[in-house]
Amino acid sequence: MKTIILASASPRRKALLNDLGLTYTIQAANIEECDAGDTPAAIVESNARRKCLAVAAGAERDTLIIAADTLVFLEEEVLSKPLDLDDARRMLRLLSGNTHQVVTGLAVYDTTTRRLVQGSESTDVTFRPLSEEEIACFVDVVRPLDRAGGYTVDGPGSLLVSRYDGCYQNVLGLPIVRLDKLLRQLDCNLFTLLDPAKARFL
Repeated sequence: MKTIILASASPRRKALLNDLGLTYTIQAANIEECDAGDTPAAIVESNARRKCLAVAAGAERDTLIIAADTLVFLEEEVLSKPLDLDDARRMLRLLSGNTHQVVTGLAVYDTTTRRLVQGSESTDVTFRPLSEEEIACFVDVVRPLDRAGGYTVDGPGSLLVSRYDGCYQNVLGLPIVRLDKLLRQLDCNLFTLLDPAKARFL
């Protein structure tokens, strides 16, 4: 079985792979992420591809490198990770009562065949109207400085959203079905990679 490397330090991506029962190691890519490009998909796919190739440069044969990049898009504005807590509150004010897009780019590289595949997933997320007190409470509790758009949708973040249109796991940062489709282009899939004894579910 191939070795798997997750080119990300995201605790949410780690949790999603753990729930599947995958055995993998983490090696975060040390690259500067970009939030400019022709389309949302092009931006996040480019970031994911560069992360993937940065880690692949030092990987051994028979290894699959999985990389991802997630950004929030509200009309023409790109909401990446907030600069500080005030910026997180600003982002939540913008998102309050509105529908935005969460787009995740994925890249997977097989070090044996030297094949790279990439793709993206987009989910529409509608926030309910939030008061200043609710925004302040959320930011104080979650302190979402490592989250695109200044929020998360698990835990206290479940109070922010009134509707999802698309993949929920994408909003957490790793669209599992899209990842499986990419792996199938490399002649493997998540069903064969998972360890049933390690899978977790409610």
